[in-house]
Amino acid sequence: MIHIKELRSGLNIFKALSSEIRIEILELLTKHDSLNLNEIAEKLGLTNGAITMHIRKLEESGLIDITTAVGRHGIQKICYLNEDTLSVDLKNKSAGNANVYEVEVKVGHYSDYNAEPTCGLATKDSIVGEFDNPRYFADPQRINAGIVWLTRGFLEYRIPNYLKPNQRFSELQFIMELSSEAPGYNEDYPSDISFSVNGVEAGVWTSPGDFGKERGTYNPEWWPPHLNQYGLIKLLRINDNGSFIDGCLISNVTISDLRLKQNGDIKFRIGVSDTGRAGGLTIFGENFGNYKQDLIARVIYDVATS
Repeated sequence: MIHIKELRSGLNIFKALSSEIRIEILELLTKHDSLNLNEIAEKLGLTNGAITMHIRKLEESGLIDITTAVGRHGIQKICYLNEDTLSVDLKNKSAGNANVYEVEVKVGHYSDYNAEPTCGLATKDSIVGEFDNPRYFADPQRINAGIVWLTRGFLEYRIPNYLKPNQRFSELQFIMELSSEAPGYNEDYPSDISFSVNGVEAGVWTSPGDFGKERGTYNPEWWPPHLNQYGLIKLLRINDNGSFIDGCLISNVTISDLRLKQNGDIKFRIGVSDTGRAGGLTIFGENFGNYKQDLIARVIYDVATS
């Protein structure tokens, strides 16, 4: 089940559902376990070219997934539903809860990193240092960065822990705009992006590509059109039931598995390793991409009653 608890995290899904053709594609996939692009085009009376954009939008939203298979006519893309149920909370149940605090961390304000080219970072005014030179990830100007990208490696952020002795972590949430990282850009460039807290991997989300065909809403005027333009907004939640991306379970790692200490920092790491589909990572901040925000971290907690 895809469970949207934060309306902002569901924007890509809502946009994907705004098209009659995409609704028809989803209806077809509810009747069949899987269909390739030719079968979908034939059933809808459209050309492959006409449905390609719609398929991409559905994949980007997480409503469908795509695998490749070898057929009689070469490589085929097989489409199937990612989940069979979608639910939306119109009212944020934690919004009225006093037991929550939220911080927004600049994407360049990481506390540790490892970066391999292609890589780089930029403020709203200019590139920091040089393209593809990892040394500039330590430049003092990096704290003002509004976009950071790397092919392999990680970015680690320290989230403040304000809990008191009578309080207990019940859920961590991280909201961020992400994409893959290709030389230039490549809309079809899968990358397995991992998330961990205090050294415990919470799971992996596969970014479908590095998006650049349309200009990012908040990109500065000087930003080159042949580079990354925007990402997909993602909501990572870790609670007593497991770890979720946009309501989809990505692992059984729970909040208690994270070894959070009452007096310790919360170390949140985003990375791409050599294993899996290593298509890189881009994280967009307030002055880049389609969402005017940096990395948002939210801590929800319980208060012990005496």
